[in-house]
Amino acid sequence: MSGLTAGQQAALDRTRLGRQVVTPEGVPLNLQLARAGDRAGAFVIDAMIQIGVLFALALVASLALGGEGEESWLAPLVVVAAFLLTNFYFVFFELRWRGTTPGKRALGLRVVDARGGQLEGSAVMARNLIRELEVWMPLRALVAGSTVWPGAPGWGQLLAVLWTFVFLLFPLFNRDRARVGDLIAGTRVVVRPKVVLLPDLVAETAAMRRGPGVTHRFGPDQLAVYGVYELQVLEDLLRQDPGPSTDVAVTTVTEKIRAKIGYTGPRGDDARFLREFYAALRAHLEQKLLLGKRRADKYDRG
Repeated sequence: MSGLTAGQQAALDRTRLGRQVVTPEGVPLNLQLARAGDRAGAFVIDAMIQIGVLFALALVASLALGGEGEESWLAPLVVVAAFLLTNFYFVFFELRWRGTTPGKRALGLRVVDARGGQLEGSAVMARNLIRELEVWMPLRALVAGSTVWPGAPGWGQLLAVLWTFVFLLFPLFNRDRARVGDLIAGTRVVVRPKVVLLPDLVAETAAMRRGPGVTHRFGPDQLAVYGVYELQVLEDLLRQDPGPSTDVAVTTVTEKIRAKIGYTGPRGDDARFLREFYAALRAHLEQKLLLGKRRADKYDRG
């Protein structure tokens, strides 16, 4: 029995599930791992969508193959369709929607690279193909054992049950709440951060825009390289307390940005460069928002 309020429980979850990774740009990024219940809920939503699509395909196939010999064609067709759907459903959406699926999006979750880099297509493929071994194969053996394994003995079904539960419960027994597929692919499922333009630093940003002493100027093409997500990461860095670790991060990020945007202007004060780049990028993104355009991050081509 727990005497924690909802707010206290949320704070405890943030502490227990909070992780910090360092991006390739050298910025410490705070993430919150998804709770097991949220992951299960997202999976159920995605599974229901897949079952609905599979049922519709089976119905269409049944009508199209009506007549004698229908059953002999329908069962293998459904098995093949189920394999393709259960595997490439997740791959398609996680690549298309930058680490989310309809279920994950509904629960506010996202797949990310565990090292803070870009989520690679190979990692998405790996984590989802492993799901075939983790979940779908044993489930198919349970639900359609006579088709998958004709004449299977009783111990075969027991093995399928044990296999399913071991892999389904695996995330509960490691600190990162990771599936076997996540460990192999180097991914984690986290709570998707809200991508918004925060009101902080507004006064300082406005002053930089108006000030005559701006040292660094940036063109539209240079500002178009980054999106709102990178703006937030940069804002988090600018908020950090001064210190040796912050100085190292500032220098690293400055060099990464200069190389990324092809900046050839004056060099010197790295902290000033970042603040002026932040001011210019924020103004650029706010203008795009006013025009009805939005770029979520540097990988968003829309």
